[in-house]
Amino acid sequence: MIQHLTILLAFQLLGEAISRAAGLPLPGPVLGMALLFLALLGVPRLAAIASTAQGLLAHLSLLFVPAGVGVVGQLDRLGNDGVGLALAILGSTAIAIIAGVYTFLAVARVLDR
Repeated sequence: MIQHLTILLAFQLLGEAISRAAGLPLPGPVLGMALLFLALLGVPRLAAIASTAQGLLAHLSLLFVPAGVGVVGQLDRLGNDGVGLALAILGSTAIAIIAGVYTFLAVARVLDR
């Protein structure tokens, strides 16, 4: 399990290093995940990390505790900017849903032909 965690963290670190060194606007962990995906395609025996990854996913809610503490630590800012933040979250959610609907409709129209 320690080796599997090391592999996961190494890919995250690699992605972060490449992202920062190249000045990419892509977050390092996302790039690391893409590199891990490519590595899994090329080296099938890396799939042994699946059990460790499933264990992490099963306890994913624990990773939100620091975010909750951060929100509580910034309650004064939330009080000052809460309305703007709520509008931004609601607006971006609505735009994403609408974009998904139109994408679905476009794909359905193309597949009907």
